[in-house]
Amino acid sequence: MSLEPQPARPSVLISAAMSVDGHIDDATPERLLLSSPEDFDRVDALRAESDAILVGAGTLRADDPRLEVRDAGRRAARVARGLPAHPLKVALVGRGGLSAELRLWGSGGAKLVLAPDAAVPALRESLGGVAEVVGTGAELDPARVLDELGARGVRRLMVEGGGAIHSLFLTAGLVDEIQLAVAPFFVGDAAAPRFAPPVGLPFPQDAAHRMTLLGADPLGDLVVLRYAARRSDASRLTDADLRWMRVAIDLSRQCPPSETAYSVGAVIVAADGTELARGFSREGGDDKVHAEESALAKLAAGDPRLRTATIYSTLEPCSVRASRPSPCAELIRSAGIGRVVLAWREPALFVADCQGVELLEAAGATVLETPTLAEEARAVNAHLV
Repeated sequence: MSLEPQPARPSVLISAAMSVDGHIDDATPERLLLSSPEDFDRVDALRAESDAILVGAGTLRADDPRLEVRDAGRRAARVARGLPAHPLKVALVGRGGLSAELRLWGSGGAKLVLAPDAAVPALRESLGGVAEVVGTGAELDPARVLDELGARGVRRLMVEGGGAIHSLFLTAGLVDEIQLAVAPFFVGDAAAPRFAPPVGLPFPQDAAHRMTLLGADPLGDLVVLRYAARRSDASRLTDADLRWMRVAIDLSRQCPPSETAYSVGAVIVAADGTELARGFSREGGDDKVHAEESALAKLAAGDPRLRTATIYSTLEPCSVRASRPSPCAELIRSAGIGRVVLAWREPALFVADCQGVELLEAAGATVLETPTLAEEARAVNAHLV
């Protein structure tokens, strides 16, 4: 079974601000201010963590945004990690054109316009080379959009509107997380744009398939709601998965402290619910050993129970490694483990582009995340991130 990386679709975060009655703007020509300076800074931090920022043509025409990382320190941190100062800026155009005078084209970072094939020639002519223009087929297919971005190395996509774009990705079941800053007032205008207007397709996140609340954080007079939006992960996770992940988090707290490596816990559990092995980073005084590696080393190679086992790790298994011949994603694949549950993805701190999830999925493993426990697992490494 090959572990060669394949182009993988990026994770998708929708970030928006809305009124209590669900509007992202009013119906006047002027832009409605929903956010606060504190919320703008929060969004800036999200942009700095993203590989690409995507908006629809309607948002570009109405708001004329730059979509830049504003904070100089965050831009410098991206450059220090080998990334561009600004994420890739992506515009989706379903119909109509775009002006070459938009502020986006003169802002920092690379620009990409995605549109149905029939619209590409006119867009290339009107934009005159200020952005790369690529076709998505006969329609503006969100899955093809993600495939295109994945092929360009985008792992984390931030979608910033407008409402029709939100609905496009949500109804396709392609959104991983939603972050909504709710402003404490009503717009009260049926003509005003909504966060996710009906588009003639059902939303997978319906009354029978509720999203998972990740947090509700006060921010001045706003509240930021964070939801895990993908139905598939929640439906496949069990109460036992959450219990074992909590065991792994407890193990991560046993790691000797380090300023240059994450503290991670891992547990391997057989199909019948029996614990097979556990481990944690730097266990036994070895400052190079990883949690998954430590747990796997306690089992015999070829143990038949591993074929139907699940490994729980508080952090995405590493995909590249200088201190050992094989990264943890390869060790898990070689052991034959076909189900991996993790608490959070590895941020671009020590490795600019961890591909652990993508490598395991390319090898045929089922990889799930426990978004409700991500913050608890991340808190163990608060001194690093």
